[in-house]
Amino acid sequence: MAVWAARVHRTHRKGPHVSDRHHHEHGHSHGHSLRHRLKHLLTPHSHETADKLDPALESSARGMRALWVSLVVLGVTALAQGVVVAVSGSVALLGDTVHNAADALTAVPLGIAFVLGRRAATRRFTYGYGRAEDLAGIAIVLTIAASAAFAGWTAIERLLDPRPVQHVPAVAVAALVGFAGNEWVARYRIRVGRDIGSAALVADGLHARTDGFTSLAVLLGAGGSALGWQLADPIVGLAITAAIALVLRDAAREVFRRVMDAVDPALVDRAERALLEVEGVRGVGELRLRWIGHRLRAEVAVVVDGDATVRQAHAIAVDAEHALLHAVPRLTAALVHADPAPLPGETDPHLTLAHHMAA
Repeated sequence: MAVWAARVHRTHRKGPHVSDRHHHEHGHSHGHSLRHRLKHLLTPHSHETADKLDPALESSARGMRALWVSLVVLGVTALAQGVVVAVSGSVALLGDTVHNAADALTAVPLGIAFVLGRRAATRRFTYGYGRAEDLAGIAIVLTIAASAAFAGWTAIERLLDPRPVQHVPAVAVAALVGFAGNEWVARYRIRVGRDIGSAALVADGLHARTDGFTSLAVLLGAGGSALGWQLADPIVGLAITAAIALVLRDAAREVFRRVMDAVDPALVDRAERALLEVEGVRGVGELRLRWIGHRLRAEVAVVVDGDATVRQAHAIAVDAEHALLHAVPRLTAALVHADPAPLPGETDPHLTLAHHMAA
């Protein structure tokens, strides 16, 4: 007999009760960090909406700060390179400068996504606006693709029409500045993006790294030009275009997985282990995790004693949610459904839903 299939019905719902009032008072102390920490140590704590709000805002604030810092660093880098372009006439360096400027501008869709992600859920957008980050990730992937196309086109054009590079030492220094600026921004964005769980910010960091590769191409091309080999710059440019394409593949794969609600299987294993340690949970049925922006939500069915009362089953469900919130990083909500343990010969209580599952 099939045990428990996919669910379209959930019995665990939160309603107002005493702990909600306690938490409402507890949540208002977030404005005073020290007092909140002391109160958190001395009083019972909950994981209701107000408690989840501050970490969510904090992660969005970190993302916004990363964007602004990146915008300033890359803006200064592009400005410095632009000055050298004006005096050297280097087409390769011009392309690198355009890449850096475009990379700085990718902060715009991400910034919009982080701002939208702070908006409260509505009756139309019942899960909130966190998925705006996935749309921003798509925009960034398209920008990386455009950068790869531009780099390839520039390299081919230079290959067909070689031109001497003027002020080669200045071009070399500008290339190093471009690489250093992009690599610093890439590391910063990727670190913050992984810390807050933002695939879009990680993809943006990978994009910055592609522009760093382009800067190295300019440096190698300038070296070849200094040695009298004018084709060095376009040949290296084509090789870097291939490297950009590889980074594009990785970034696109990461954003695609996020859009398709993919999660690290290790997180699912971790959640199952945490649930099985909860007193009263006899087994774990369906377990789903999904990203909404840089935060996780969970839906899970747990098996409990069939003779448990509604209150007892609800208490087990609350304990299960609490365990998940502590065990799974960046999880902000879990919807827990309690299933009674099956008895020999008992009809599956979800049999009524079977024809919906088949459809």
